[in-house]
Amino acid sequence: MELYKLTAHELHDKLVKKEVSSVELTNALYERIDAVEDKVNAYVTLDKENALAQAAKVDAKIAAGEEIATLAGVPGAIKDNICTKGLLTTCSSKMLSNVVPIYDAHVIKNLRADETIFLGKTNMDEFAMGSTTETSYYGPTHNPWNLERVPGGSSGGSAAAIAAGEAIWTLGSDTGGSIRQPASFNGCVGIKPTYGRVSRYGCVAFASSLDQIGPITRDVTDAAIVLNTICGKDEMDSTSLDVAVPDFTKALRSDVKGLRIGLPKEYFGEGIDPEVKAEIMKAVKKYEELGAEIVEVSLPHTEYAVITYYIIAPAEASANLARYDGVRYGYRNLNATSAPEMTTMSRTEGFGLEVRRRIMLGTYVLSSGYYDAYYNKAMQVRTLIRRDFEAAFEKCDVLLTPTSPVPAYKIDGKMDPLTIYMLDVTTIPVNMAGLPGISIPCGFAKDGMPIGMQLIGKVLDEETILRAAYTFEQATEYHKVFAPLGGNK
Repeated sequence: MELYKLTAHELHDKLVKKEVSSVELTNALYERIDAVEDKVNAYVTLDKENALAQAAKVDAKIAAGEEIATLAGVPGAIKDNICTKGLLTTCSSKMLSNVVPIYDAHVIKNLRADETIFLGKTNMDEFAMGSTTETSYYGPTHNPWNLERVPGGSSGGSAAAIAAGEAIWTLGSDTGGSIRQPASFNGCVGIKPTYGRVSRYGCVAFASSLDQIGPITRDVTDAAIVLNTICGKDEMDSTSLDVAVPDFTKALRSDVKGLRIGLPKEYFGEGIDPEVKAEIMKAVKKYEELGAEIVEVSLPHTEYAVITYYIIAPAEASANLARYDGVRYGYRNLNATSAPEMTTMSRTEGFGLEVRRRIMLGTYVLSSGYYDAYYNKAMQVRTLIRRDFEAAFEKCDVLLTPTSPVPAYKIDGKMDPLTIYMLDVTTIPVNMAGLPGISIPCGFAKDGMPIGMQLIGKVLDEETILRAAYTFEQATEYHKVFAPLGGNK
């Protein structure tokens, strides 16, 4: 039995029935990692000793006849910008390559309380700044569907680990599409919750008003299970919402009869790959067959979303990354002859090109004389983007869009940054408005690469997008196809 191909909920049943032990399962995952990791490069750090020790505790609990949580004893992996006490957390950057946190992120505390297993920390774009996982200090992650293609980013390692069978579930973070886009590129399910639904405490900050932690999994049921565990109010995060957390698994019923699904016309125009559009329209037809009502809506400020994002996000990044100065922790240049020189040299050597690019851009838009011209105007446009969604949701219950306008492309570094930025046009507005969004597999390109469909919901309405995603998943077979690990590295 290939345990690494099973879902968390399937494995939970096997653990409870004692058909498999957590130690056996954890060892099976590490065997899989040993077999394919040199091709994929999904991990930065592994934690086998602690993982097996935790698995043994879960097995003892099961043997004693005690009840266990759904994720107990099920091995997963954590994006390397989420703090794990006693385990290296580098943000895939030279700047933090020696940093071991002394505390757990809120989501990690919740997962530990459920006695889940952490296999290790996954590779990512440095400081979550990128859409390809090519900016990692530890080298690029490769897409398990074709090792010559990017896995997306910035949570590329988390998505690739799922697609390659190197983890059963993973956590990522999403600032402008960094969970949903790699989920799309790797044929996985990825959900970005409503802003504030999940605490950001312990997630190394990129853009604080946009960042949100969420799961990447093999199917919608697993996404709902992980979401159940990580959501909730946290006193350590002032933006954490004090709202009840429903049992998201109760939303998983195969029924979209009468559900109004909106198609934003701006997301289906110029720039979308014909193969992506064709698969998305097939999905729309499937929803119609299942009883949903399809309506066209407009999000007129979409054309300004990417530009606005690349003012707001770098500005917040510039402020957040000012703390990495070579003084307190992280990388420090030892050859400097003065404190200012040490800071300059440490930051120049510790940060990669993309991070430096965004810090400089953010510092510029926050500087005297430009703050009003750029940052304030961007915040005003952000309000207009949010109002677009509010108006659209008066006509529909859920929005359906491509997750990415293109399938995964080659790892070659030849695509210019601006082109890559523009490919996030369908995911960025969701972060700007603080809405929940999910990406699920909906088809394949002619070359076999997965294509993802995004469902966007109203604020705090994860349940509706989960129901719509689950209904489509149950009516199709896309989520059951396993990545071939083909192509050449």
